[in-house]
Amino acid sequence: MSKPKRDRALADNRAQAVLRRLRTSPRKLNLVAASIRGLPVSTALAQLSFSRRRIAKDVRKTLQAAIANAENNHALDVDRLVVSEAHVGKSMVMRRFHARGRGRAASVEKFFSHLTIVVDETRAEAKPAAAPAGEKK
Repeated sequence: MSKPKRDRALADNRAQAVLRRLRTSPRKLNLVAASIRGLPVSTALAQLSFSRRRIAKDVRKTLQAAIANAENNHALDVDRLVVSEAHVGKSMVMRRFHARGRGRAASVEKFFSHLTIVVDETRAEAKPAAAPAGEKK
C-alpha cells in the first residue's frame, strides 16, 4: 500500500530540473541564468559552452538534465524546447572566520544557491512568407 500519486505541478508541455546546494553565490549564478532565459535550448547550450564563468558548466549540466526529462519522461520534442524559466534561490551560508592582527577576527561567508530550469515546448507557429530580397514594388 502506497500513498496516491501527486498531480504534476507543471503543464504537460513543460519539464524541469533542479540543482540544489550549488557552491556559488546566488548573485553570481543569476548572471549566468539570466543569459539563457528565453533562448532555444540549442542556443542556450552553445552560450553556456563558451561562457568563461566557472559555474556555467554546472548550469549546462542542469539544462541537459531538463532536456533529458522533457524527452524521456514527458515525450516532448527536443528541437522545439525553449528555456522558459531559470530562477535562482538562496541556500545555506557557511560562516567561517579569517584571523586578523591583534587577536581579532573577520567573518567570511560562503554562500550556496539553488537553481531551477524549466523548459517549455513551443507550438509550431505559421510564419508569414517573406518577399524575395531583390523584388521591389
